[in-house]
Amino acid sequence: MGNTKAKLLAFWRRDFRRRAVAGGLDVAGVLARAGLMAKARGRGALFTLHHVRPKLPQTMASNAHLEVTPEFLDAAIVQLKSEGYDFIPLADVPERMAKPSGRPFAVFTLDDGYRNNQQYALPVFARHSVPFTVFIAAGFAERTHSLWWETLAVLLGREKHVSFDFGNGPEVIDLTSDADKLDAFDRFARHVRSHEETAAVAAIDALSRERGIDPLKITADLTMGREELKAFAAHPLVSLGAHTISHRAVGRLTEEDAAEEMLKSAEWLEALTGARPTTLAYPYGDRISVTERDYQIAAELGFTAAVTTQPGTLGDQVADRLTGLPRISLNGFFQKPRYVSALASGIPFAMAR
Repeated sequence: MGNTKAKLLAFWRRDFRRRAVAGGLDVAGVLARAGLMAKARGRGALFTLHHVRPKLPQTMASNAHLEVTPEFLDAAIVQLKSEGYDFIPLADVPERMAKPSGRPFAVFTLDDGYRNNQQYALPVFARHSVPFTVFIAAGFAERTHSLWWETLAVLLGREKHVSFDFGNGPEVIDLTSDADKLDAFDRFARHVRSHEETAAVAAIDALSRERGIDPLKITADLTMGREELKAFAAHPLVSLGAHTISHRAVGRLTEEDAAEEMLKSAEWLEALTGARPTTLAYPYGDRISVTERDYQIAAELGFTAAVTTQPGTLGDQVADRLTGLPRISLNGFFQKPRYVSALASGIPFAMAR
């Protein structure tokens, strides 16, 4: 009985958080339509996405926040068009920040190079003539590195229990219910973020292989390879940006390793496409995963615009820190055009300060 109550409470907490966020976005939308807090909008907004694909039933919803439907992407663009936004590539942001036009601008970026970016996102962007940037981790494109969050979703979604050593010896993890699976995913994610990342991911990969799951096949199934990326990059609306080699949190690496991850990623893309990328996305991108040191490294390596996942709009405060730009996540749990408008207003981030 106690275990059942705990599972119900965990579900309630997750649902409550989403409802609270939705409520906050609705309040921000009302304030924006009333013309209040207009300065929070700044000069523009950078949006981040991952998967763009039709909604499918899933046995494990741990990554549901990372995917939106093509229909929602279309609606988001239409919403921003109606509000007078210009759509520009990320590489043009430094010039636009230096020479404001008086009109707000929007930038679309997508992380990790998922194949559905070409299959489902590109037709939407092309229909509206909207440029966009996709950040490529060379280790994914070369099939040498796994996407641990995708591997975990497959593993935890199909198993009833697994044994894993989080640091205090092997323990059996119950995966009977959906709540158990989500709690386990969160625990694995904390393990990756708090331990040496290469070793933590290798342990997850090893556990998955024991259960008949090939992590690198998942990478190959989900992300574009070399030849696909070459063809994709040839489209006039597409820009490719660096996303490191191994998709490790650069802020947790030594200065030398962080610099090498950024540099080698740019060199890999240049060798592949003939064009050296001037844009970069830091893996994970939160305040733990990227630091002021890394912003400086990126600038010294010649990147003119580099993005985090720290939320916010582009105001005067970022004009002098173009290698540490905030982005706004288009989250799979909040797929309504009015939420896009509310986020672009900048009011939710101003209220959170």
